[in-house]
Amino acid sequence: MSERKQQILQAAIDIIAGQGYGALTMRALARASDLKLGALQYHYKTRDDMLRALVGHIVEEYQQYFESVATDSDSLEITDVINFLLEDAVDNALQADRLWPQLWAMGQVEPLVADLLDEIYDKYLGLIQNLIETAGSESPRAEALCLMSIIEGSTLFLGRGRRWESDAAAVNEVMLGFIEAEYGKSA
Repeated sequence: MSERKQQILQAAIDIIAGQGYGALTMRALARASDLKLGALQYHYKTRDDMLRALVGHIVEEYQQYFESVATDSDSLEITDVINFLLEDAVDNALQADRLWPQLWAMGQVEPLVADLLDEIYDKYLGLIQNLIETAGSESPRAEALCLMSIIEGSTLFLGRGRRWESDAAAVNEVMLGFIEAEYGKSA
């Protein structure tokens, strides 16, 4: 992907995270990218093209980081995955605690975004489910969905600028303690 396309996608992330997904129009994106609308449409002909690229970019950012953390899936522990999700090391560029709630909402009205987000969640649900199954659970899918719900939901309450932001570290510690107590240090 060209540097210019990356700048455009970062501008889209900034709009969604800062102003909400409703503010993301092609005209607003062109202004935020210091482009004329026609120049933006040279890179992304339609809003759907831009949304596909945006979600693809987000997926790629997480996938690259996750691959660097999980170089050997045989030695990957459930606490590694949960730590990755809680710490969100790619957060600075993606503003994840502001972006994800907007993407969830956007997925309710944009079927394209919903489908692309489902792909992301399917991957990490599968990974957590496999690790929980390896730990000996009799209901790994339900437990994986429960953990995923807790982790994703914490963004709504503990993200930057949220009322309980100052409690995030303590809540994360409790979540990790629960996971270690339930599944052991290593899965």
